[in-house]
Amino acid sequence: MHTHNGRFSYSEAPKPLAIVTALNESHVQATILCAKKNGIQIRIRSGGHDSEGLSYISDVPFVILDMFPLNSIDVDIENESAWVQAGATIGQVYYQIAKKSNVHAFPAGVCPTLGAGGHISGGGYGNLMRKYGISVDNVIDAKIVDVNGNILDRKSMGDDLFWAIRGGGGASFGVILSWKIKLVSVTPKVTVFKVKKTLEEGAIDLVYKWQLVATKLPEDIFLRVVHEVVNVTQKGNTKKTVQVTFIALFLGKTETLLPLVNKQFPELGLKQSDCNEIPWVNSTLYWYNAPIGTPIEALLDVPKEPLSSSFKTMSDYVKKPIPKDAIKSILDLLNQYDGHLKMEWNPYGGKMYEISSSETPFPHRAGNLFLIEYLTNWGEVGVEAKNHYLNISRSFFEFMTPFVSKTPREAFLNYRDIGVGGNTPSNVTSIDIAKSYGTKYFNRNFERLVLVKSKVDHENFFRYEQKTSSYRHNGHAWEKAHKGDEGVK
Repeated sequence: MHTHNGRFSYSEAPKPLAIVTALNESHVQATILCAKKNGIQIRIRSGGHDSEGLSYISDVPFVILDMFPLNSIDVDIENESAWVQAGATIGQVYYQIAKKSNVHAFPAGVCPTLGAGGHISGGGYGNLMRKYGISVDNVIDAKIVDVNGNILDRKSMGDDLFWAIRGGGGASFGVILSWKIKLVSVTPKVTVFKVKKTLEEGAIDLVYKWQLVATKLPEDIFLRVVHEVVNVTQKGNTKKTVQVTFIALFLGKTETLLPLVNKQFPELGLKQSDCNEIPWVNSTLYWYNAPIGTPIEALLDVPKEPLSSSFKTMSDYVKKPIPKDAIKSILDLLNQYDGHLKMEWNPYGGKMYEISSSETPFPHRAGNLFLIEYLTNWGEVGVEAKNHYLNISRSFFEFMTPFVSKTPREAFLNYRDIGVGGNTPSNVTSIDIAKSYGTKYFNRNFERLVLVKSKVDHENFFRYEQKTSSYRHNGHAWEKAHKGDEGVK
């Protein structure tokens, strides 16, 4: 239960000494104090979507602190806000907002079973980002249990810690109990569409043009591109090819959307028949590939058993358009993987270019054209199958090197990837080890995160196999030495 990656559900996977199911806030406090007293590490799980399993497995003695029973959601439409406990899923958040209003929403992810605790603390990326930014840009308060068992809110935790947990990974600094989120405005009906094109139907030209226009479209439009291998049948013959899906959310009606898209991206050939006007809450299901008309109660569904399929995620940021010939090479290579690997390209522009890269720990703002998520899936079990598909993931990632960000090659914390660097969970003292991958997630914000960590958890109780601030140092000496560095406050 609450393990969404079969890669970590095998019988030999490391087991916790205990699983503590937190029914109230005092259970969280007691777990921290007890584990600290006995020298036991804790792993904090809300939705169980950690793509590297770091929230529920470890190679050292540990206990799991399950947050999913703490899932209350208190929506205040009058003040356009809501308190959301860490164990609530994003789907539950969407559902409860919709029960109170059809013109309010919250910017967060596509998968409704994501846990609010981890999803938001890692940044929270979704299709409202060009209009309103990401989840952490819309957090106005929080409650956290610190290393000493104290429950802190925004005022009592102070500006530095409140800054750090909004995108720096809350589990590095304590246990998130709840978030106070700011609701945003949406139209009573939004427009969604999916336009699918294969390589044979000119997908390469369309993908190239998408790079040039997606960030320049009005901020009410979010137009994602999904690349995947499919089987197509022509004249009785079936063959593999790459299909590119352009999937969009528009805050408005079809009659307004069509001229906007057809003016700047006429090659897409968008037609009225491609479009559907539905309430925003229904669009969250559409983006999760549910059929039009699916009851919104589906947002409340949580898998009762661990998923049998396994997956690996990786990420990249692209700052310059990828040439057409390179796109062809990329898609030709993708076509060799029998549908086990796909890419999602997520456009920037709009609000994402207006927010400073140091406003929160999430640094990936102006200068980026789009974010790539690589997702490798497989159903086979066993070490041999796992290694085979992980090698596929790594080789494709290496192939993409010339086309993505450099020095550092940036990565998104929510798409956790141990491949960008890692450390053992015990007594890591070298700043260089953590900096080698911390800068990929946080760029210059890494340094400020380290300083916050040294102040709020100087004995490094909250740690795991990949943590950007998982070491001790003399905070005062470091601060003095880096006093002039940008990003240190």
